[in-house]
Amino acid sequence: MKITEDIKYVGVNDHEIDLFEGQYIVPNGMAYNSYVITDEKTAVMDTVDIRFEQQWLSNIENVLGDKAPDYLIIQHMEPDHSANIRNFIEKYPETVIVGNAKTFVFMDQFFPVMPKTNRLTVKDRDSLSLGKHNLTFVFAPMVHWPEVMVTYDSTDKVLFSADGFGKFGALDIEEDWDCEARRYYIGIVGKYGVQVQKLLKEASALDIQIICPLHGPILKENLGHYLGKYDTWSSYRPENEGVLIAFASIYGHTKKAAELLAKKLEENGCKKVVVADLAREDMAECVEDAFRYDRLVLASVTYNGDIFPFMRTFIHALVERNFQNRTVAFIENGTWAPGAKKVMQGMFEKSKNIAFTENSVTIRSDLNEESENAIEALAKELCQK
Repeated sequence: MKITEDIKYVGVNDHEIDLFEGQYIVPNGMAYNSYVITDEKTAVMDTVDIRFEQQWLSNIENVLGDKAPDYLIIQHMEPDHSANIRNFIEKYPETVIVGNAKTFVFMDQFFPVMPKTNRLTVKDRDSLSLGKHNLTFVFAPMVHWPEVMVTYDSTDKVLFSADGFGKFGALDIEEDWDCEARRYYIGIVGKYGVQVQKLLKEASALDIQIICPLHGPILKENLGHYLGKYDTWSSYRPENEGVLIAFASIYGHTKKAAELLAKKLEENGCKKVVVADLAREDMAECVEDAFRYDRLVLASVTYNGDIFPFMRTFIHALVERNFQNRTVAFIENGTWAPGAKKVMQGMFEKSKNIAFTENSVTIRSDLNEESENAIEALAKELCQK
């Protein structure tokens, strides 16, 4: 695939994978992107997952023929992008590997036994000339590993964005970018909003016409849309008005309360209401929706003097990713000692800008007139916000 006259795509599609990073369901596979820049000197941008060594090396050879690349630029040392460094060097032993100081620390950890390599250690804002193409390396630590850097080609106005602007899904399947990019961003990069904001600020000073990420499609049109989404996600602002009701139920009584609240919310004028069963739905999708909408209701049984394990996992995933700037409400259920609300609310004690509703709901075993009235009051309060 030709991206510009001098930049070619040499990445691969993975339809064998079931869980990305061992946890994220990827029904449409995954793309591991790599690029070749041809000029007086040639550069390969990153490698691919270890399982696709031969396909990737063949793709490079199809672009360069018998010519060896001059540089292998490593922007990110996570194995889905770096696993084939040793295989590459065994085929092209004279190629210079370009990275920063932390890159090479990690490289020596991943490859303690590797043929001697030629290395070029770059610093933030250093440049490398390939001829007419001039590459500038911009460090992006903790987006989302400490060694990450992005690369700007001022000739073709291309930003090689490492894991930034990536998404789940292989490139041979068309699907909406926003949904799978949001799930990817929040799941993998979401904790590091401050660092992403810093990178966006630096990127705003560049004339970017094309974004080439390490996952997902090459972005050439309507770049303002993608930059805007990243600005929203990394500043932890709600993307849409709406209410997510996330519940954890054992025998169905807490589920019934969640569904009744959803009905009451709609009757009171809330236009977008999403109900999620934390025990049965993709947890990453639930986390994505919690960050997408401005209001969240947590409904859990009391379990072993605590909360149901799926609810604890869900809230931990939120606070770990700096969940903030939202309104949160609680429904608790307990036959003899309901205490879920106190536990759930306590998990947000270090979170910023969380507004808790005045109304909450306590159920003792099953709904009754009192708890149904409490649900009605909570629905009215949430729809007024």
